[in-house]
Amino acid sequence: MNQMHDFQCPNCGSSVAPAFQTVKMVTCSSCGTSLFLSDQAAEQAGEQGAMHDVPMLFGLGSHLRMGRDTYNIVGHARFSYGRGTWDEFCALNSAGAPLWISVDEGDIILQEEVRRAKWPRYDGYLKLGKVISYDGGGYRVVEDGKGECIALRGSFDEPLYVGEIYRYVNLQGENGDLLSAEIDGDQYAWFVGRWFDPFEVEVLS
Repeated sequence: MNQMHDFQCPNCGSSVAPAFQTVKMVTCSSCGTSLFLSDQAAEQAGEQGAMHDVPMLFGLGSHLRMGRDTYNIVGHARFSYGRGTWDEFCALNSAGAPLWISVDEGDIILQEEVRRAKWPRYDGYLKLGKVISYDGGGYRVVEDGKGECIALRGSFDEPLYVGEIYRYVNLQGENGDLLSAEIDGDQYAWFVGRWFDPFEVEVLS
């Protein structure tokens, strides 16, 4: 991994070691404070929340093989949508690039952020049933929901806040791929994802 230099936690003084070069947020393993990182310093961003133990195929620190590549789990975020929770894992592929792995009720999705120049373009709003075009294919809006971040552990390539409500819109492609929009006010981020059966995920360590 392409590791940054260590920081001192401004809350407790412990050494904090981010997992990769472009990390923007990390949690202190000593006191549980969430920290935003810049080139010069670490700044407090809040608490890391309570990560209650639940049965999981993999977790923070796991090394996985999914498809043709391997992934190291460097961050774990948990979200609540009222009737349950789902988990998002920040992972580094074999080239050291960050991606996200979502796990919800046994469903596993490997997601890669879409560069802004390739974002889908459409008229109107992303309402249920709407079909938009992306990368030569059609994608239909199948879910429009919200989730509250309830716990954070490890390193992340984007800032997250415990207690913050995040909106997401999921679109299903003609070939089964997933296109997702994460929306915070007027700020958007787009991700394209591929589904994996749990039996296709090999936990190497």
